[in-house]
Amino acid sequence: MRTLKLFLLLLLSSLIGCSKDDDSTTPTQEEAMYFPSNTNSNWETTSSTSLGWNQSQIQSLKDYLFQKNTKSFMILVNGRIVMEEYFDGHTQDATWQWNSAGKTLVSETTGIAQQEGLLDVNNKVSQYIGNGWTNAPQAKEDLIKVSHVLTMSSGLTDTQLVIPSNLTYLEDAGNRWSYSNVFQKLMDVVAASSNQDFESYFNTKLKNKIGMEGFWNNGVIFKIYHSNTRSMARFGLLSLNKGKWMNEQIINENYFNASISTSQNINPSYGYLWWLNGKSSYMVPSDQTVFPGFLVANAPADMYAAMGAEDQRIYVIPSRKMVIIRMGNASDPANPNFALSGFDNALWEKINAVIN
Repeated sequence: MRTLKLFLLLLLSSLIGCSKDDDSTTPTQEEAMYFPSNTNSNWETTSSTSLGWNQSQIQSLKDYLFQKNTKSFMILVNGRIVMEEYFDGHTQDATWQWNSAGKTLVSETTGIAQQEGLLDVNNKVSQYIGNGWTNAPQAKEDLIKVSHVLTMSSGLTDTQLVIPSNLTYLEDAGNRWSYSNVFQKLMDVVAASSNQDFESYFNTKLKNKIGMEGFWNNGVIFKIYHSNTRSMARFGLLSLNKGKWMNEQIINENYFNASISTSQNINPSYGYLWWLNGKSSYMVPSDQTVFPGFLVANAPADMYAAMGAEDQRIYVIPSRKMVIIRMGNASDPANPNFALSGFDNALWEKINAVIN
């Protein structure tokens, strides 16, 4: 009997020990990835104190954001809000333009259309929207695949106003990287292949699935997406999770991984309309110069980003399970830029002082 009791005590002790070991590897509630509801405005938060951030540097970051004409700023960790700040009368419900940060919405919608079998990014653009969509000789137009438009390597003129007469031939597709608005032809490709307008397809397949609020507005030279800050953060959170929202893989993970990987051998810091950090060199809009080093030296090497004119930003940092949103007017009104600017490096210096 004593032997049996001893055996049972040892067995119980072993089970308790195993339970403790298992608990140590189980993520806490704050460590587990969180997704806000699609049906209400509740969004879980976590404190910067609990994350061990430098409290003495937070006000300096806020002051800098205000000085640089920011309208809104958010940081998510594991999907939870750590910082949510509004400036200059902007509010949680107010909408703002994404500018070229919205290119990433087009990229991922194109990926969804491919996974549904409506298109193939390796097919030529004219297969979907017909011949004569450029001013290039037909043989040169036929070289341009959907993937070339996704990667800014169509070889066409660096035009902002995308009309056939402006889309002239410079080099064969794939031989030149240049930042322009030719990307908007992807909207036409998706519309033609899905037999509906782009916005309807986008709303059904992406926006509504993650609870975004927003709309495409006809800008001066191309359609621009507008939304509130939390909707931008929702897309950032979807992107942090490689196209997965809650239990649904909305964007094929292989496609998403391709979209945040070097997409051509000319500008390694560019994917499928996403900007990539941590590469050996980079190029900037309206310039054929190749610069050595990281895109944003002060930012984590694994960061990928949606970048739009006047410093509209979605920074995604997988190593920190972090998403950062910045909306507002240009940080430097005298130099509104097309995408990348010196603001990124300066802002990351302030962010690092808080989170490191």
